[in-house]
This record gives sequence, C-alpha cells and structure tokens, in this order.
Amino acid sequence: MTVLHIPSHGVLINGLMYSPAGAGAHPTLVICHGLPGNEKNLDLAQAVRRAGWNAVTFNYRGSWGSPGAFRFAQNLQDADAVLSYLRDPANAVKLGVDPKRIAIAGHSMGGWVAAHTAAHDHALRGAILISMGDMGLLGGMPHAEAVATMADNMEALSGVTAESMADEVKAHAKEFLVAGTAQGLAQIPVLALTANDHLASHTDTLVAAIRAKGGTKITALHVDTDHGWSDHRIALESEVITWLAGLN
Repeated sequence: MTVLHIPSHGVLINGLMYSPAGAGAHPTLVICHGLPGNEKNLDLAQAVRRAGWNAVTFNYRGSWGSPGAFRFAQNLQDADAVLSYLRDPANAVKLGVDPKRIAIAGHSMGGWVAAHTAAHDHALRGAILISMGDMGLLGGMPHAEAVATMADNMEALSGVTAESMADEVKAHAKEFLVAGTAQGLAQIPVLALTANDHLASHTDTLVAAIRAKGGTKITALHVDTDHGWSDHRIALESEVITWLAGLN
C-alpha cells in the first residue's frame, strides 16, 4: 500500500494505492467515494488488488483530511487530477501503472463523479457506477429538503455548510445532471449497478439515455440490497472483478 499526495489545483489531496504482487505495469481502477464518503469501498479495493489490478482511492479537496474547501464541482476536477497523476510517465513507472489500462468506479456521489469523468476521458477503459446519485437532480429539490439532505451527509467535509452545499447544487443543477454524460459514455464500456434505494432510477434513466445514444457496451444489473450493499459486498466484488476481466 502506497500513500499518495496528488496535485490538484494548488494543493495535494490524499490518496492510497493498493498494488498487486508481481513486477511490471498493472491495470488500475480508480475508486471515487460518495457523499460524504463514510463507505470508501476499501474491501472492493483489496479484492481488485487480489485480481491483479492496482486500486486507487482518494479524498476530494475538503474531504477526509485533504486540504481545501469541499465543492461538488471540484470533485470532478480532482478525479481528472488523479488520472493525470497516474498517467504521468514518472509516476506510472514508480507505481507500476499501465497508463493505457485505467478504469474508473464510483459509489453514490462517486458514481456521478465517475460518469462525468468517463464521459470526456475516452482513454479510460471503462466506468463502473455503483448506486449512483445524480447531484444534478438534488439541485431540483425544494431548498429546505436539499439543506436537510446535506446536513445528514457532511461529516468530515471542510469549508461548507448544509446551506452552501444546497446552494451549489441548485446553482449548477443543469450542468451537474448526468443526462449530459450519455453521449460520452456511449463510447466506452459501462457497468451500472443499482440497489433497493431511492437512487436506482437515477442510473436507470442514464442507462436508457446511453442506449438511446447508440451505446452497446453497457451492462446493467439490479441487486436486492441496500445503498451500501451491506449484505452483498462479496457479490459486488465479484461483479466488478468479472467485468474488469472482460475489458479488452
């Protein structure tokens, strides 16, 4: 396991790399956490490592000890920064990363980050959306409801209030919607996983939009579990590893 300090817009955000055994360059999965990130899917990272992949987790600016103030828009920038860091030739050699074999995954809000990132970064081998939450749809909620939602999901976030978080998603609601990622995601393989939570429709709508744009490389699966996949963690790992193994 290697501690990473990843440059992103003037600060160094925190990350970890779980590296598999064996010399040489390995494929790499970047895992984006949700809001606020209590579930970091480190068991998934370990399982991916056992399958021969590097697994990289990181904390957005203003979250979980990474410097700066938390902003939803910055999460997208930070994901791009992580990918740039891993593709840097010196870092790729040092960390054993094959820069041509990188995929991205995200849980809940992290799925939203992964969708937006993969939509414009077609060098990625694919994207995995786990119980994705569309931050653009949060922007359309009544203000009081949005504030209450943020108040319940802001542990370990710096430089924000529930009101400021609700204001940001409202101000950027249109650009935050994942509907705008469908055209880009139609160009790459996507694994879309849903559960018995109030967010499944967010993914279902995106899957339909990707297919409407001609996307034929999308795998969608619904599992009878909760938002955190609490009683299906091994099943989650199995689905992800099997899908990763099928990437060309």
